[in-house]
Amino acid sequence: MQVRPVTPELLVQEIADRIDTGGTTPWLRVAVDGPPAAEPAALADALVDPLRVRGREVLRVSTWDFLRPASLRYEHGRTDPDARYEDWLDAGGLRREVLAPLSPGGSGRALPSLWDAGADRATRARRVELPAGGVLLLDGELLLGRGLPLDLVVYLWLSSGALARRTPRHEHWALPAYHRYDQEVAPTAVADMVVRVDDPGHA
Repeated sequence: MQVRPVTPELLVQEIADRIDTGGTTPWLRVAVDGPPAAEPAALADALVDPLRVRGREVLRVSTWDFLRPASLRYEHGRTDPDARYEDWLDAGGLRREVLAPLSPGGSGRALPSLWDAGADRATRARRVELPAGGVLLLDGELLLGRGLPLDLVVYLWLSSGALARRTPRHEHWALPAYHRYDQEVAPTAVADMVVRVDDPGHA
């Protein structure tokens, strides 16, 4: 594994270059995976314009809009790390509504959101058609090891100390879920790209 420091700006350009030259499928399904403290959504957002400059249409989707209803997420309480790991994400809905339509032979019409977790109700979003050659940019946590059909996964890694420091105190109950992910899935070994983000100014 090659390890080298890069600036956040250079990181975005290098990932955009890899996305732009990667894959032969009609649509490229890219995920930025990492705990909220690593800010995967921010990196996914930062990739949108560089890809569009390269002539790629982009569909931005967050797995936080594909959570299961509160009655299922909180069946064992609101601060259960095993539930966070196993039960929060509606992986079936994400696969059915987003990843399958953007698979080879799919329709290209994907649902950008499914569930409003704050209101605990369906978003009733309309499907969006992504032209051939387009890129899905998906952000979320604990995504690997679920059998999701993704073409490229960028994993944002934090050391355990940095993860604890950068996670708000009221969210520390979730830390065991990320430690379990490291042990059971080993995302640093299976992701296509691994970015260490202990220092927000460098990667």
